[in-house]
Amino acid sequence: MPDLLPRIALPIGDPAGIGPEIVLKALGNADLRQSCEPVVVGSPADLRLHAIACSIDVHIESDRVVCADFPPVTLVAVTDDDDGNRQFGRVDARCGSACVGFARQAVELARAGNVAAVVAGPHTEESVNLAGISFDGYPGLVADLTETDHEHVFLMLLSSVFRIVNTTLHLPLADAITRLDAALIGRAIAAADTALRQMGIPVPRIGVCGLNPHAGENGLFGSEDDEIVRPAVDAARALGLDVTGPAGADALLAKRAHDVYVALYHDQGHIPIKVTTPHASSAITIGTPILFGSVAHGSAHDIAGQGRASEAALVDAVSRLAAQIGVLKT
Repeated sequence: MPDLLPRIALPIGDPAGIGPEIVLKALGNADLRQSCEPVVVGSPADLRLHAIACSIDVHIESDRVVCADFPPVTLVAVTDDDDGNRQFGRVDARCGSACVGFARQAVELARAGNVAAVVAGPHTEESVNLAGISFDGYPGLVADLTETDHEHVFLMLLSSVFRIVNTTLHLPLADAITRLDAALIGRAIAAADTALRQMGIPVPRIGVCGLNPHAGENGLFGSEDDEIVRPAVDAARALGLDVTGPAGADALLAKRAHDVYVALYHDQGHIPIKVTTPHASSAITIGTPILFGSVAHGSAHDIAGQGRASEAALVDAVSRLAAQIGVLKT
């Protein structure tokens, strides 16, 4: 194990979901402990609630989590009037507000230089929005908290098989198609190129997915690929980037010939990641001044508090992000 490991903040996510459970389980995972010095951000009462319900062998104090087989972990406490009294598996505005509070504190730690990166537990978008907070996922929140223009912030999904940047994210499909234009796609391509160069790939090979079947088949299945996507690809090539596309997403991804892919809408990017590596993927926000990752799965309300959740995706996300610290800078 290296003498000095990067400190990574772990906000616990939606306290009604599996976030606190997988964070506590991850603290006892040797792979996570070999990749970073974890700092838990969340409510001590919520963590105790999950530890008891899920039979996790930890002792939670006001400022640290004591584990059986590893050194204690710093706990940065964020509390509210309802913590420790959550109902597992419920969409709840108070839980949504708490989830954002945990993430906000973790971002502040990163901006102050007290941690090198953040890897957040899963959120529940409906709960956050019920709290009156406009929220479509962590990337937008991190943009707001770091005063970064949303137009330059994107989500990159990482696995052992694919790196995929989502041009649009949590929008109805009809709205995502309306929002797409050559400028937005161009910014996604540029963000993908910059991120991979900073990961140590000097000339990233970028594949851009088509919007329509077969990327429109020369207008047979729609004109958007020729009118919107192709101009963005051509402009990126003119700047010297190694970009191909638009191409039908199924054929493009099946070839696996690129370092990173640019997907145009949520499912186009998420399905290949979750089909090929359902429990070993992570999500990184690119385009902001801090390193912020999260698991690529949801808060799993249906199994919250049952001790059935796996910490594998969280450990993978932490390990992947820890490997980039000092290399990936946006």
